[in-house]
Amino acid sequence: MAEPITLDNEAAMARLRAGLAHRGLAEVEPGPIADEPSPDEPGHPEYHRRRRAEWALKRWTTATPPRYRRADAEHPDVAAWADRVADDPESAGSILLTGTTGTGKTHQAYGALRRIAAAGPHVYEIRAITAADMYGLLRPKGSDRGAEEELRRLTRVPLLLLDDLGSAKASEWTEEVTYRLINERYNACRPSIYTSNLPADSRDEHGQRHGPDLITALGERIVSRLAEDTQVVAMTGHDRRRGVKP
Repeated sequence: MAEPITLDNEAAMARLRAGLAHRGLAEVEPGPIADEPSPDEPGHPEYHRRRRAEWALKRWTTATPPRYRRADAEHPDVAAWADRVADDPESAGSILLTGTTGTGKTHQAYGALRRIAAAGPHVYEIRAITAADMYGLLRPKGSDRGAEEELRRLTRVPLLLLDDLGSAKASEWTEEVTYRLINERYNACRPSIYTSNLPADSRDEHGQRHGPDLITALGERIVSRLAEDTQVVAMTGHDRRRGVKP
């Protein structure tokens, strides 16, 4: 038990302080102890964000074809959408990249997936597939899992890239499959990236259609679903693939 302070030991403490001061040794007052973890130590939010980002980027690399492993979301609208997905996927909505062949739609799409991974989201599960491969997978005998199970996996994956939407020959079956996929993801507020060589709607202010578009390829009800929560970004420019060696 500590000795109570009395006049005698108060005088002794005063003499001790005077002696320290005479020797140039000031009495050190106790200060706060810095026991919070640094950004490089477990327990700090930034440390764990970095670990999540490392894991997510490995997942991205596995899901990305070698040609697109240097992809970045260079388009400002695509980058902004990716940031919204990383921050709050349920409110981010989807994005549709349209444009002619070789304008960089797929490059930007994989770049967006990479940007989301680098942000270190708490959940990072992705699926990237072309529309042609999706229809092949969902046809009878297209998968050992069965068409319904494959469609369920596509609708439930947290983040989907569906490339070349509208490129397949239209039929009642392709329209129904595409509608089920887009509608279920829309209802569950799961963000998706769609790319297409076709514009969403080629009609002018007078209602005149100027060439093929996603409405003619997919049907009005599918494009109506896309229009409600999907940002359309038109990619322009020359064909980047011409003259570029693999």
